Amino acid sequence: MVNCVHKFGGSSLSSSERYQSVAKIIIGHTQPGDCVVVSAAGKTTDTLVSLWQSYQLQDTQAVADILLQLNNHQSDLIEQLLQADLKRSALKTLNTELSNIAELAQAEQLKEAALLAHGELWSARLLATYLQQLNIEACAQDARSLFTLNDGELMHAQNAQQCRQSILPNKINVVTGFIAADTKGETVTLGRNGSDYSATLLANYCNAKQVCIWTDTQGVFSTDPRKVKKAIKYGKICRGQANLLARLGNPVLHAKTLSPLKNTDIKLAVRSSFDVQASPTDIVKEGSAKKKRFITTLQNVDLLMVEGLSEGEVASVSQLIQHSLHHFNHNGEVYLVVPAAQTYQVINYFAGRANISESNLNGCAIVAPEQDVSVLKLQALEVLAEQTIKPRFVHQDNGYVLLLTDQFIDSDIQSALHDKLINKGQEIAVIVAGLGNVGDAFIEQLSAQFERLSDDFSIKLVALVRSKHMLFNASGINISQWKTQWQHEANSYEAADLLNAISELDYEHKVLIDITASEQFSFLYTDFVDRDCHLISANKYAGTAPTSWYKALRSNLGERNLHWRYNTSVGAGLPINFALADLQNSGDKITRIEGVFSGTLSWLCSKYDGTTAFSELVLEAQKMGFTEPDPREDLSGRDMQRKLLILARELGIELELGDISLSALMPGELALGSWEDFLNNKAQLDAFIEEHADTAKANNSVLRYTGLLDITKTEVIAKVGITYVPNGDALANLTPGDNIFVINSKWYSDNALVIQGPGAGKEVTAAGVHSDLYWLVQNLK
Repeated sequence: MVNCVHKFGGSSLSSSERYQSVAKIIIGHTQPGDCVVVSAAGKTTDTLVSLWQSYQLQDTQAVADILLQLNNHQSDLIEQLLQADLKRSALKTLNTELSNIAELAQAEQLKEAALLAHGELWSARLLATYLQQLNIEACAQDARSLFTLNDGELMHAQNAQQCRQSILPNKINVVTGFIAADTKGETVTLGRNGSDYSATLLANYCNAKQVCIWTDTQGVFSTDPRKVKKAIKYGKICRGQANLLARLGNPVLHAKTLSPLKNTDIKLAVRSSFDVQASPTDIVKEGSAKKKRFITTLQNVDLLMVEGLSEGEVASVSQLIQHSLHHFNHNGEVYLVVPAAQTYQVINYFAGRANISESNLNGCAIVAPEQDVSVLKLQALEVLAEQTIKPRFVHQDNGYVLLLTDQFIDSDIQSALHDKLINKGQEIAVIVAGLGNVGDAFIEQLSAQFERLSDDFSIKLVALVRSKHMLFNASGINISQWKTQWQHEANSYEAADLLNAISELDYEHKVLIDITASEQFSFLYTDFVDRDCHLISANKYAGTAPTSWYKALRSNLGERNLHWRYNTSVGAGLPINFALADLQNSGDKITRIEGVFSGTLSWLCSKYDGTTAFSELVLEAQKMGFTEPDPREDLSGRDMQRKLLILARELGIELELGDISLSALMPGELALGSWEDFLNNKAQLDAFIEEHADTAKANNSVLRYTGLLDITKTEVIAKVGITYVPNGDALANLTPGDNIFVINSKWYSDNALVIQGPGAGKEVTAAGVHSDLYWLVQNLK
């Protein structure tokens, strides 16, 4: 049984390195009996088309030159991929086929479809042989033995039988795309981009569960991501909209690709063969996904008015010119949108029934839910008017509006349309992990925040996560009732359950907000990013992970145009990360940061004056909830060490946690044993602190526990530990519990920039997380 039909296009097979990448994908994503449909490698089809054109012009020198070009390309692939007898056999077969093409050309017996078929034959044969060389059971299958057409119509029953007989259940079947045979055994093609069609036909005939189209993009976007930076990749789109987009010229999917899947449960996914970890776009049945908004552009098209046009004729002329065509009824007349290069071919086909209504047109189509189209048309016209563009032809129909103009819609205009039309229809799913004091306060503030942001996005809280339980509702959790829902509906979960649920979310944007203190949970960040989640974290572990992991995460975020905000990981609600970013973006250069980055240690050192034993202050802070359950975690200084590393990385300094020297606010031996052991030996802590305080006093200073990052031309000094701060210094006058950051830079060299305020507290920390959420939403606009 065929589980999945995979399809790889020409760009996925453009070089020996790409063949190797495709082989890895096949090894990791297929099982015996699966099919792999392939296109011609790289630009091979274009080269074969050029050969055919040169043959028709009887340009024998050009034919010879192009044959040499084909030989060089295919020989290079074989030389780089195959070894020993497999290589010799492949080169011999290639030489025989190219010689045969040359002889047919010389005898004027060359046939176009049979010539073009060579590209797919070469790809299928080479990939299957390379897989065999890797000890993978694989075979090449010529689709001309699988698909038969009679007078241009597929013989479905016969084809299904041929597929069942020919597809081998114990091997990977590498099948040629694009080609088929007629009842006489002559080669025919399925049209330009026919390999996608071959894949869905094969899936239908073999009752496959899924089709996976591997391409050079990550999926289906709201518009061309190469032209619009803020283009949104959709996780799911319905087949109806995908079909409409294809007819309007969207290059990712083609209209006939979807037709074999009609009335079936076969899944269709579009994935990137260049980024295997990227989540796919699933093309699903009507009703299985909400309708999205898209902008697709049209370039150099003509508008034809056709008398008595039928659906069958649209399919026939599309096959003739090998291009999907869109037709519609406007004011009682039937129109076809045709690429200008094929206009006269189409006019000749209709033999006097078609005339050019408008020529040399560019423009765009807005595809959207039916209820949104009228408003979007008016907004689009406003944007175009601002660019001094007046459409020559406007047509509004079910689920789209077509705007045809004289001017080319460049990337700037496309971006302006996208900002105005697409962003407004987006939804954001919010997942909150961590329901302690800060998490509880954050959720309490959430309704008001959603209200503030509602003009731009519909934002829904879809998941609440604790260490062992999860409440998940893809349609949104009632924030005012979340505690009741948690009591009655939360379920135990594994990480895979959360990741699968996030993968299924049908939202334009997903935001994971981590308010845990869990290192284990931070390890999931890479998985969240692979599922296209933006990240907001108060958790410090990811920001202080090993540099290789941290940089890989940053790189993956950048490639996917995702954001990561973690202002509250240092300074609670204080805008320290914002300030450092602003200074650097304005051209300043930070030279030194010193401060107290722990509300707990700030409170302890500022409160201590010798009248109360330091250990008693620690127990008091513990009782008030200022410390970790075991206060030695605070006294170790590791929390401040992590915060200093985050600040260093914000400045672009590559450090590991171990590069920051650390001395604790307690004797080393007290870190050993249980909390009970610590209490039994607390006098050692008191003596330790008293000695340091006396030394500080003798130097007209006070005892503080600080972090220091000192950046010179030759070195970076990073340390955390006890410091004696002169009386009168900003660090000496610290309010108990406050954090303080003293920043020196090129512009703040003599008079430091000081940021000070509460460094702990559930309300201010929650507010800091909300600040990150607000920033994120404003940037998504």
